[in-house]
Order: sequence, then C-alpha cells, then structure tokens
Amino acid sequence: MLMMDDIIRDGHPTLRKVAAEVSMPPSDEEKKILESLLEYVKNSQNPEIASQYGLRPGIGLAAPQINVSKRMIAVHLYDDKGNLYSYGLYNPKIVSHSVESAYLVSGEGCLSVDEEIPGYVERFARITVKGTTLEGEEIKLRLKGLPAICFQHEIDHLNGIMFYDHINKQDPFKPIQGAIAIER
Repeated sequence: MLMMDDIIRDGHPTLRKVAAEVSMPPSDEEKKILESLLEYVKNSQNPEIASQYGLRPGIGLAAPQINVSKRMIAVHLYDDKGNLYSYGLYNPKIVSHSVESAYLVSGEGCLSVDEEIPGYVERFARITVKGTTLEGEEIKLRLKGLPAICFQHEIDHLNGIMFYDHINKQDPFKPIQGAIAIER
C-alpha cells in the first residue's frame, strides 16, 4: 500500500521531468504501480483508512509523484451530477480540447505540494482524453468540470508541469476572461 511518505515533494527533480511512455502491454511491475496509485486515491478518500494510515485526501495521483517517471495516472472522483470517474490510465493524452477555459474557484492543491498556493489555475473547460486502462482497454473520455480539471492536472505531472506554473504570478486572482468558474 502506498503511504504519504512514498509521495515525493515539490523541488524533487523527478517532478520536473517529462515521463517516459509505457510500452504496451505493461510489465507486471507497471501494473502493480498503477494499481497502487488508484488504491491510494481511493483509500485517501475513505475517512477511516485515511486517518488510520495518515493519508492526505486526493482525487488524482501520477506516477512521477511516487518517483516513477512513467506516463501513468490514477483518478477517482465524482462530477457535479454524482457520476464516478475512477480510472488508472497508461499513456493518457489530451487529443482535443475546448477553446473555452475553466478554473476552480478554490484553486488547486497537490499531494506533492505541502503548502497552499493560492490563485486561479486556468485549464481547458472540456477535454477528450485517450489512454489505456488497467485492464488493457483503449478508451476515450470526454470530460468537463472537475474531472476535466483533475485529468489536466495529472497529465501535467507527466510533462513536468506543476499546477502553480499556470497561476498568474503578478495577480493570482485576476479574473480569467470568459472562463467557467467551478465550485468544488
């Protein structure tokens, strides 16, 4: 089981690397890694397990965050209509996106960043993601709202990009013209 100590912190060089593609089919070790990423995110949202093991709650986790520079992400969250998005993906890729942007009113956080970094993080309002599931199935997901933001945050990790790189340094809460404000 992954623990908070397994998650590397901001400043670690792996977080700034572009992660390597996972060759298909994935190795048994890669499967175990992706399963453990998804297990962590699910466990971190279960209050009993989270307090028992000292897990910080998260809705997504990328392999580089556990010092594995490979293109794997896990996401487990509900959208505003109560639909569950629970995926472990190999080689996720944004294949299309809206012109319109969106941001979380509360800002974004990250399991690799201990302090709060306030500010609006501009993202695409809608994206289409392609990837390969834990079961080896090729899928295409059309996402909007919180799921779209979460997938973009995790895919950024695969490219060495941190969420705060998107925050306007001069004016972190500068209104984003025409963007959809998403409450969480």
